[in-house]
Amino acid sequence: MRLWVCIALLSTVLCASADRPGVVQGLIRAGQFVRDAAGGSRDMLRAYLDMREANYIGADKYFHARGNYDAARRGPGGAWAARVISDARESLQSFGGRGAEDSRADQEANRWGRNGGDPNRYRPKGLPSKY
Repeated sequence: MRLWVCIALLSTVLCASADRPGVVQGLIRAGQFVRDAAGGSRDMLRAYLDMREANYIGADKYFHARGNYDAARRGPGGAWAARVISDARESLQSFGGRGAEDSRADQEANRWGRNGGDPNRYRPKGLPSKY
């Protein structure tokens, strides 16, 4: 039922703004941003789950960079989601007693991946090729 309400509302907005193409383009861009953000959030979750599964010493920076890289490749929404999730995670972990140096290194890997850097820069030797 809610889907039909959303479709009806969207149709009304699009019809009402048909004579104003800028509004329609803005709605399309906003929708793309939201889709990119959702996909980027999934990319970050996948990297986190892979990191947990791998349980490989020294691989956390690689997974940080990879999650941010994958998310940012989706576009501005994905990069935004990666930044928000990375910053929130580092803030939460700082309460857990992790050192400031480790947090800075994680954030460096996050930025590296988000800015299009190859995550393999942080890949430790011996990490299974599955990852």
